[in-house]
Amino acid sequence: MKRTLKAESERLGIALTQEQIDLFCAFGEALIEKNKVMNLTAITEPEAVAKLHFADCLALLNVVDCRDKSVIDVGCGAGFPGVPMKLGEPSIRLTLLDSLQKRVNWLRETLETLGVKAECVAARAEEYAAREQYDIATSRAVARLNVLAELCLPFVRVGGYFLAMKGAAAEEELKEAKRALRVLGGSVERIAEYEIDGAAHRVIVVKKVRPTPAAYPRRFAKIKQQPL
Repeated sequence: MKRTLKAESERLGIALTQEQIDLFCAFGEALIEKNKVMNLTAITEPEAVAKLHFADCLALLNVVDCRDKSVIDVGCGAGFPGVPMKLGEPSIRLTLLDSLQKRVNWLRETLETLGVKAECVAARAEEYAAREQYDIATSRAVARLNVLAELCLPFVRVGGYFLAMKGAAAEEELKEAKRALRVLGGSVERIAEYEIDGAAHRVIVVKKVRPTPAAYPRRFAKIKQQPL
């Protein structure tokens, strides 16, 4: 895991100290161990964890300037992309948000043990009251963009960014979500692309240009039933 992470971070142009690499690997080992009794990830081989979890999420540090920024990871699951972002850029003020209390408890305990400071919150995104409080909202593998935008953009202050991690369907999802982004106060800047393990990964970079109207986000059942 250490060797792979070192090689991948260098390839991405992200400098990690030995202490940072050790922290990544301690988190990875805790993830693999806990996964034996809790469903956290389908990726459990150490080299794959380094590439498909750690390097994939670290790449966000090249997409926008995250230094000294407040970041919320919406639907963080086992802590991706938020934890690798924080380990790679310790100045980030991180909030990990997930609806499952068990996962949040594990993240809180694990990060405290590692001495990594983060706010770990168990709540549904559409119910968590932190409107326009963050410089950056990000999410990976949670929902299609037209749904995800309504969950994430309300958290972002005007001038901040929503970073949606997507794969091959990024352009298709972007077309589908154009109205939602406009209504919610977002403007697409670009689609950033990078390669992980031979596959193209994409991040839809949305800048918050206007406040999100007070009517949003709606209840999740409504968001899912009638996406903007």
